[in-house]
Amino acid sequence: MLSAPTTAALQPFVELFWARAAQPARAGLRERVLPSGRPHLALRLDGAGLRLYADEHDRDGRLIANAVVAGVRTRPYFKDAGEPSRSVGAVLRPGAARALFGCSAAVLVDRHVALGELWGDEADLLQQRLAQTTDTARQIELLQAALLHRLRPIRAVPAPIAEALAAVTADSDIAALVRAGGCSHKHFVALFRDAIGLPPKRYARVLRLQRTLQSQTEGGWSERALDAGYSDQAHLQREFRALTGLTPQGWRRALTESTHHLAEAAPANFVQDPTADTPLT
Repeated sequence: MLSAPTTAALQPFVELFWARAAQPARAGLRERVLPSGRPHLALRLDGAGLRLYADEHDRDGRLIANAVVAGVRTRPYFKDAGEPSRSVGAVLRPGAARALFGCSAAVLVDRHVALGELWGDEADLLQQRLAQTTDTARQIELLQAALLHRLRPIRAVPAPIAEALAAVTADSDIAALVRAGGCSHKHFVALFRDAIGLPPKRYARVLRLQRTLQSQTEGGWSERALDAGYSDQAHLQREFRALTGLTPQGWRRALTESTHHLAEAAPANFVQDPTADTPLT
């Protein structure tokens, strides 16, 4: 996978760009994708598009689109990972939804929205241009140009929220952040949700999960729980299952090269072809 730095004008809204060549077909393979705290934009350049499943037991799933915007998550999502496809995308920052798509980040939470719903015909034109080149660096250039074209002349996030984001951690005192913001609690939460998608306390829960997934703490889960900011191991267990659908031990058994993308087999005899009931396993 190729990753690339962000142009200066987009840096307040885009963390990084990436492009990936088609992977070998892996029929029947799915991924459980865990909350990361960041929205993203992704365009599949081949095939039928992104197929999502309601849960690990869903046999059929549903097609969304080739180009999608995904909001921040408070629970995992399940996607088909077996169809080979070139893809290009961007990891987004707080404030990107308003600046690039003209909507509040709150309307994207726990959702994948077709880019065409936000950009109209421009989404199809971008998809076609990207599909016509096999040069991953050129694909990233085209995507950056499209985002620059759609960029609205607004600041990334209001000052009170920017200051809060710079200070917020998994164990932050949210009331103190509100006081530092110099506005009412209700207004602060509304601004926070518009920029990030989640209210401050729920966002802090996702940050705590991130600290857990990325922890290098040696020892057992009790030590990792305290290091991540949980009150005890039982607290970690409850939050881990609520946000990932797994126990910490189940997550560790499923780990491959990614802490957030966990490979899972599809249910037996599931149907994946959107035009015919043809079993793929």
